Amino acid sequence: MVAGLRTYRLVLEYDGTDFHGFVRQPGRRTVQEELERALAVIGGLAQPVTAAGRTDAGVHARGQVVGCRLVTTVPTGRLGRALNRLLPRDLAVLTAATAPEGFDACRDAVGKLYSYRILNRAAPAPLLSRQVWHHPRPLDAAAMRRAAGDLVGRHDFRAYRSAGGSAKTAVREVKRLEVEREGDLIIFWCEADGFLYRMVRNLVGTLVRVGEGAWEIERPARILAGGDRRVAGPTAPARGLCLELVSYPGENSTTAMPTPGSDPS
Repeated sequence: MVAGLRTYRLVLEYDGTDFHGFVRQPGRRTVQEELERALAVIGGLAQPVTAAGRTDAGVHARGQVVGCRLVTTVPTGRLGRALNRLLPRDLAVLTAATAPEGFDACRDAVGKLYSYRILNRAAPAPLLSRQVWHHPRPLDAAAMRRAAGDLVGRHDFRAYRSAGGSAKTAVREVKRLEVEREGDLIIFWCEADGFLYRMVRNLVGTLVRVGEGAWEIERPARILAGGDRRVAGPTAPARGLCLELVSYPGENSTTAMPTPGSDPS
């Protein structure tokens, strides 16, 4: 046992636009690389950090959870502030706390909440362009909401999984899949016990086909039952997706996670 070695739980916020995802990749800028570089300055990092979600290139986070084992003289209450002085402007530590020995941010998670934002108006919005998918043609949010309701529950979601994922099973429980409109913004909320590779973006791309009027409301459910990714909608762009919150045993995900119309920040 290394003297002074402690396990920490960090909650991160980042703009994923200029990152090639969370996980380290040779020659590419990643969230993990930037975070581990800062951690190395303030102490001895015993092993690579673990994250609750391996977000793809361009995907954002408001509540990414990371676990790390660190030897440092920085008090826990000042750890976040110390790291933020070293991190780039598009990455920040929101909270830092000690965690039980053996804590694994990914394995121990029991639920995640993602949001997806579409700007639905003719003109683009330069101030939002890094965080929304601009869809200039009208979308019927009510129709998408009805179609989304048929996808809630425990199902085999292989029809909404992109190639490249390593999950052994495609069965997931979607606890919430809601669609709301706030002016020109259409926001999707998707909460589940786990997600397949690009699952949320594939669900959004399929529901948008319903919102455009190209597909009937019942079609996404038929696609789910058929299990064929080739007949589902396109993968929505990464820039609209954000990991909002991660829940762990003993935490009430229902009360901790935003509800439609609330401010997720």
